[in-house]
Amino acid sequence: MSARKLALAVALSAATMLTAISAEARTLRWARSGDALTLDPHAQNEGPTHALNHHIYEPLVMRDRAGKLVPGLATSWKILESDKNVWEFKLRQDVKFHNGNPFNADDVVFSLQRAMAPTSDMKGLLTSVESVSKVDDYTVHVKTKGPNPLLVNNLTNTFIMDKEWSESNNVQKPQDFKNKEENFAVRNANGTGPFILVSREPDVKTVMKRNDNYWGKSAEVPLEISELIYTPIKSDATRVAALLSGEVDFVQDVPVQDIERLKSTQNLRVTTGPENRTIFFGMDVGSKDLKTDNVEGKNPFADKKVRQAMNMAINRAAIQRVVMRGQSVPTGVIMPPFVNGWTPELDKAPAPDVNKAKALLAEAGYPNGFQVTLHCPNDRYVNDEGICQAVVGMLGQIGIKANLVSQSKTLHFPLVQKNPPETEFFLIGWGVPTFDSEYIFSFLYHTRDAKYGSWNALRLSDPELDKKIESLSSETDTAKRNATIAEIWKKVQDETYYLPIHHQMLAYAMKANVDIPVDPENQPKLKYVSFKGM
Repeated sequence: MSARKLALAVALSAATMLTAISAEARTLRWARSGDALTLDPHAQNEGPTHALNHHIYEPLVMRDRAGKLVPGLATSWKILESDKNVWEFKLRQDVKFHNGNPFNADDVVFSLQRAMAPTSDMKGLLTSVESVSKVDDYTVHVKTKGPNPLLVNNLTNTFIMDKEWSESNNVQKPQDFKNKEENFAVRNANGTGPFILVSREPDVKTVMKRNDNYWGKSAEVPLEISELIYTPIKSDATRVAALLSGEVDFVQDVPVQDIERLKSTQNLRVTTGPENRTIFFGMDVGSKDLKTDNVEGKNPFADKKVRQAMNMAINRAAIQRVVMRGQSVPTGVIMPPFVNGWTPELDKAPAPDVNKAKALLAEAGYPNGFQVTLHCPNDRYVNDEGICQAVVGMLGQIGIKANLVSQSKTLHFPLVQKNPPETEFFLIGWGVPTFDSEYIFSFLYHTRDAKYGSWNALRLSDPELDKKIESLSSETDTAKRNATIAEIWKKVQDETYYLPIHHQMLAYAMKANVDIPVDPENQPKLKYVSFKGM
């Protein structure tokens, strides 16, 4: 071969190699309005926190992009014929954690026990669990306090940690988030997921790289992203500008006012769809007196007539039209349509009636209304601050002056979760990963104790209601169970403990060379992303 032909062959070979490397080296820059609260996988049961952690850690069972349960680190599961209180999980073999440690039953036993610890925010999903035991290296038994047909549904966000890594880094117990505790797992991670943590700067940037040894890589899971950079950008305008300028590739929280503009922008695409989440207000119904009101010795929220008046003062259609630009579905119940227990009758929102609301306030002894502090996040839900501002105006029409305190979710959520809570009137959104009403009841209505009610900032305590809620985790008769669910909804809806606003709609915007559909749980699964052209 001549020198010239040899040089040409070498050049062509190098070009081919560079093309292959270029095809392999794909960075996706992902932005949303707020950061994950922590990387400790059991410290916070919160959507954006799970959304980030799902790329690093994995549960025993997962949900696919359509919301269907699929195998994760467990390949199969069943209730034992010999003992209806025992679930058996067969574990996936030949899986390794990011540091090379093998995954086995010891890790599952450790992780589920850790998730049930007092400082874990996931413990409410495992209240029915009596014990977790290893049968062999790839078989685990979970024994419940009576049959629990929904245990598997409760595990989709319960991540598995490496026991050895956790012990060596002294993170056997979850971070106590509400008391601002730090541990090694808050900023470091070692999972089995599709991406490996490279660096973590809370509220600034989290960098991950592809796990080239990922067990789940397949035709359906191409894992084409070689580097994943997650950046919280609180400002709506700045977030959209970053996408338009090419600084980021994918924006998860598209402001409603920018959807149409982005749809018509060349080389961008927008996907939309409903989220498994409802937005609503809660209030202190249990205290004898409120600290932030101007009524001495009484709690206006403890009177059902006051709560009913507030509920009918809210014009949900106006919020949908003006605040949400059509990107919401008004509702009368804090339960998305995805959830077992939902009915069109419960979903129907009350018609706004200012005069009737004023009359109810007068009957309750507040003809001139009252004032109270309203706490609202400004970086968690779609236009959350705008919703709060609108409701402040609507309540003002009936004489209730709500003094709005709007702040980051990192400050807002601890107010709700502390025991006792440090808010008396608040906005919150709730997704239902189990797709069952029991999840809503156990976290939001049950008396707050060591296992239940961790998000019940109502100070509500109803022993009869608690008993019905607890029965749902062990009732195997579907008809009887659904009847109890209906009874509970009838009770809590009549009491108007929460003020439902709407089911949240989502919009994702991205460069046209990727197509990321809206995920019902707002947890985009980026291991599925394939790059197209460009």
